[in-house]
Amino acid sequence: MSSPAPRLCDTVDVIVVGASAGGVSAVRALLEALPANCPAVVMIVLHLPRDRPSQAAELFAQYCALPVAEAEDKAPLTPSTVWIAPPDYHLMVEDRDTMSLSLDEPVLFSRPAIDPLFESAAAVFADRVLAILLTGASNDGSEGVAAIRAGGGQAWVQQPEEASSPMMPASALAYAGADAVLTLDQMRVRLRSFQP
Repeated sequence: MSSPAPRLCDTVDVIVVGASAGGVSAVRALLEALPANCPAVVMIVLHLPRDRPSQAAELFAQYCALPVAEAEDKAPLTPSTVWIAPPDYHLMVEDRDTMSLSLDEPVLFSRPAIDPLFESAAAVFADRVLAILLTGASNDGSEGVAAIRAGGGQAWVQQPEEASSPMMPASALAYAGADAVLTLDQMRVRLRSFQP
């Protein structure tokens, strides 16, 4: 008799999420599903306008059982917390305990961009990363999904047919593939079980 598949909470230390056009409602749907005792660090990049403050953390906090905050340079990677990239900064994993913000050049015209977050998470956490790529109208995230999978981590990609903007998930699937191609509802079901 085969042993049961390992639980997400036993194999994942950090969840990284990327979204662009149509992403606010998609990210909200995922955050609603995270249990209050989810042990992972959650880091999110949404393509945001660079020229005005973001209210994303305040907005998402209303729908999430975990604390939600805007990321700060050199802040600790606190487990059971959701960190949102601020406008005009790339959000990155510096080491297993620390995040960082960067003013490096925009990636595919975006800062924050998804690829720097995914690639830095893969470099630090290797096979302990779950990447989730959602709706969007660019190719951002494709290189990052490739890096996550090359490092042994898992990548879930939203079904392009369901996404508000299918280009981003379709591009990632064509370039890097995925460990699972899921609807938002299927992702929500899986995330609800992400608890000890």
